[in-house]
Amino acid sequence: MSTFWSVWIMFLVVLNMGITFFLFIWGQRVKIPVQPDGTSGHVWAHGVLRESVRKLPLWWVVLSASMFVAGAVYLVLFPGFGANKGLLGWTAHGELAKARQANLGKLDELVHGFRLYPVEQLAADPAATRIGHRLFVDNCAACHGREGHGNQLLGAPNLVDGDWLYGGDGKAITTSILEGRHGAMPPFGPTFGEDGVANLANYVLSLSGAPHDAAKAAAGQPNFAGVCAACHGAEGKGNQALGAPNLTDAIWLHGGDLATIEETIRHGRNGQMPAWRERLGEDNARMIAAWIYAQANAKDLPAH
Repeated sequence: MSTFWSVWIMFLVVLNMGITFFLFIWGQRVKIPVQPDGTSGHVWAHGVLRESVRKLPLWWVVLSASMFVAGAVYLVLFPGFGANKGLLGWTAHGELAKARQANLGKLDELVHGFRLYPVEQLAADPAATRIGHRLFVDNCAACHGREGHGNQLLGAPNLVDGDWLYGGDGKAITTSILEGRHGAMPPFGPTFGEDGVANLANYVLSLSGAPHDAAKAAAGQPNFAGVCAACHGAEGKGNQALGAPNLTDAIWLHGGDLATIEETIRHGRNGQMPAWRERLGEDNARMIAAWIYAQANAKDLPAH
């Protein structure tokens, strides 16, 4: 805190406490004019009710005075009077650090037993998946959605449909979280030209049985076999080692309509999943992986 703001805060504290203390003292000593009957002269209900004048009760005076003492003691012990740190050295940052440390200690005890089991087994443990979902919501939901259904606008894949770019076993999911992934589809617009792009897009649609122009699809097949098959495979089933998606399952990362597929071929795509090892650590990453695995394989896991 700068000197200016420290002095300004001290001034405001002294001013406010000074004014309230003055009013406290003055309120007990001020003389209020009274009528011969001891009332102030204010009446209500056509004179039935009259306002009397009495001294402040002793309990109120003692309680109010104790508040001033408590306030002064607080400013001595805790920060609040400008840049003064207080005799106790208390800080909000310090309290947060202690609370975080205590929470981490409790969490470490909880997840210690989880380290002994693979992600696939943890996926069947409600305690593990409950922690994993909370961690997922806090760290992953911004891109993949709260329930992991993905976001085509961001190119964030659906994580619960059982379709995987890099593999769906526990180890592969954990690796994706810890190390991140970087997928790139190069632009082929200059290579194929507009007609070639349209033909190839129709052939890609034909692979999943989607409506397409058969003549254009037939014209696009040679380009797919000569160029695209290197990553997506001769049958278009993809390659998890490269992160090349399966084009035959009607599941689309960026959208599966003709215009979107043409855009993908023409300009390419670049997607990056950041590495979360430093932020999450392996224990938390495995909890998230367990929850994802449980959602993607719900029908194969025992019911709880």
